Amino acid sequence: MGEGLEVIISAVLSNFLAQFYKFVSHLIVNKEFNFKRLFQTGGMPSSHSSFMMGMTTSVGLVKGFNTAEFAIALTISFVVMYDAAGLRRAVGRQASVLNQILVEVFSEHPHLSGQKFRELLGHTPVEVFIGAALGAAIAVLVHWW
Repeated sequence: MGEGLEVIISAVLSNFLAQFYKFVSHLIVNKEFNFKRLFQTGGMPSSHSSFMMGMTTSVGLVKGFNTAEFAIALTISFVVMYDAAGLRRAVGRQASVLNQILVEVFSEHPHLSGQKFRELLGHTPVEVFIGAALGAAIAVLVHWW
């Protein structure tokens, strides 16, 4: 397997497994199929973090952990993970407040309060960490394979 292909497989497989976990856990907890969970953001684990650390770890394994390629991948991964736990999480909290305002202010006008903003956008630091650990583990397994 070529180096580039290994990096791509590690990243995509890490992302898929994180999203698949969300789908399966929703199925177990709620006893219903929700195929949207395969594509939605937010929740445990962070698929963005899993994707990025899968890619970053794979780059480190193929190119070396003391290379410019790894440093670039790691830096971009930190930005994405910070964004997932910071900015996107704040936007999710704002959506929650806006949804509450819609319910309270427009309760007498159901056609106005029917629109809801998506609240599950970002991640807690634990969700980001677990996603990153999953991505790194998948990259190591792909590399050994």
